[in-house]
Amino acid sequence: MRILISNDDGYFAPGLAILASHLSKIAEVVVVAPERDRSGASNSLTLDRPLKLRRAASGFYYVNGTPTDCVHLAVTGMLDHQPDMVVSGINAGANMGDDTIYSGTVAAATEGYLLGIPAIAVSLVGKELLHYETAARVTAELVRRFSQRTHRQPWLLNVNVPDVAYEQLRGVTVTRLGKRHKAEPVIKALNPHGETVYWVGAAGKAQDAGEGTDFHALAAQQVSITPLQIDLTQTSQLDAVRDWMKTP
Repeated sequence: MRILISNDDGYFAPGLAILASHLSKIAEVVVVAPERDRSGASNSLTLDRPLKLRRAASGFYYVNGTPTDCVHLAVTGMLDHQPDMVVSGINAGANMGDDTIYSGTVAAATEGYLLGIPAIAVSLVGKELLHYETAARVTAELVRRFSQRTHRQPWLLNVNVPDVAYEQLRGVTVTRLGKRHKAEPVIKALNPHGETVYWVGAAGKAQDAGEGTDFHALAAQQVSITPLQIDLTQTSQLDAVRDWMKTP
């Protein structure tokens, strides 16, 4: 089994190294990650300049681009064979609810999915982020489970793992995305040159965190697995927009 690993925290991130270590025990892995932290890059592609592929002393490849660039470059130009799976992570922090829209971690997995490859995005959820080993172990189990069955179409799974010891996990549950309140306002400040600058505010607190959501699962110290889709069409509004367009 061949696995392409990427992330959005950069090729030097601890979660990436631990994930690669665990998955290399069960598969042939190649790591292609951004050269720096690209958290929040979402599904952006670099189209205004060429990309450079370099190899670090660790053996990991890194690209001067986004997480999406990394997977796209690897699958369409670098690798001799299409990987059997793309795994993105382990992200330093949650990717739940609305986070998935902005997440570079989810974006790397999404690019694999768009290229026809099953993909998993993995995030460690907590304040201290001490248990990457737990998330890596959970991911390896998911990869093993996936490889043992035939699937009619690729899956895109968003996985969030509580930041606890593996033995303290209280199960694994399949969830839907919850929803956050709107983000906190931007933070206004002055830089050393006296210029006004703005920092993006913190994400909003959970609004829809009821039973069945990823937020609910993590609050119960469970691993959350959410299957994602890419079709953004609001089908319930198709007829309404058609009627609106007919109005003089």
